[in-house]
Amino acid sequence: MRAVLYDRWGGPEVLRLAEVEVPVPQVGEVLVRVVATSINSWDWDLLTGKRYLVRPSGFAKGPKQLGFDVAGIVERIGPGVTRIRRGDAVLGDRAFDGPKAFAEFVVVKETALAVKPEGMSFTHAAALPQAGLLAALGLSGTPDIKSGSRILVNGAGGGAGTFAIQLAKLRGAHVTGVDSAAKLEAVRAAGADRAIDYAVTDFTRIGERYDRILDVVASRSPLDFARALAPGGRLAVVGGTPGALLGAATLGTVLGIFVGKRLGVVLHKADIHELERLAALGVAGRLTPVIDSTYPLEKIRDAFAHFASGRFVGKIVLAVDSAAL
Repeated sequence: MRAVLYDRWGGPEVLRLAEVEVPVPQVGEVLVRVVATSINSWDWDLLTGKRYLVRPSGFAKGPKQLGFDVAGIVERIGPGVTRIRRGDAVLGDRAFDGPKAFAEFVVVKETALAVKPEGMSFTHAAALPQAGLLAALGLSGTPDIKSGSRILVNGAGGGAGTFAIQLAKLRGAHVTGVDSAAKLEAVRAAGADRAIDYAVTDFTRIGERYDRILDVVASRSPLDFARALAPGGRLAVVGGTPGALLGAATLGTVLGIFVGKRLGVVLHKADIHELERLAALGVAGRLTPVIDSTYPLEKIRDAFAHFASGRFVGKIVLAVDSAAL
C-alpha cells in the first residue's frame, strides 16, 4: 500500500509517498481502507519537530508517518471486535495510537471509531474527528455555556475554531472570533457575532469580558487572557506547541488561584460518544465542517505547503481514494 513517510524533520519537502506493508489488526482493532483524512496542526508539529520540548536528534527507528483523522471503510476486523463490522463506513481519531492515517490502509482501535452516518460524506467525516472533539472538549465543563454566555475563540478560522463557533452558537452563546483579516469573513460565516483582526485589535485590552475563552493557537500568555475573562470565567487552551501548552498548564493554574478564574489546558481524548453526537449534528445540518480545499494523496507536499502558509480556513482534506468520495 502507499503511505506518506518522512525521514527527517523539515517542511513539505521532506514528505514522500512510498510502498509499505498493509498492517494487520490485532485484538480490539480493525483495518480501515482510508477514503479521506485531513491535516491537523499536530501533524505539522510532528513533521517540523515542534511537537517536542526537546527535539530528538534523529530517526533511530526509521521513517515516520503522519495522520490522525480517519474516514473510510472497514476491510478486516481483529479478534475481540464486537461493535464494528466488516464493510462499515467509519470515522475516528488515532490521537493515542500514533499518526498513520496518511495511507491507503490504517489499523484503528474499535474504541476510537464511530460508524459514519449515511448522510455524511467522507470528506466531512475526515474533517470532523480531532478538530471537532477538541472544540467540544474546550466548550465543556464549568461554567456551563448557555444562552447569553459570552464566548471568545482565539484562532477561530481554523478547524477547531470553526467547529467551536458553531457548537457555542447551538447553545445560544454570543461568540467573538479572533483571527487574521483574511479569515474574518469565514469566521462570520461560521456564525460568529463579532470578528476581530488580531493584528489590529488586542482583544485582551479593550475592556470586554468573556465567560469562556477557547484558545486554539496558544499565542498569548495566561495573564493576557485573565484580563479578558469575567469573574469565574474559564480559559481552555486546546492547541499550541508543547512549550506554550506547558506554560498555560503551569502558570495558568497558579495564576488562576489568585484571580479566581480557571486557566488551563484541555487534554484531547478520543471520546467515541461525543464523536457520534457531533456526527449526528452534522447529518442534521446543525454542524458543518468548513472545508478549505481537498488534495489527492499524491499532492501531499502541496497540501502541507498550503497548511504552512496559514492562509487556509477550516480544514484541508486529503483524498486517499477519490473514486469513493
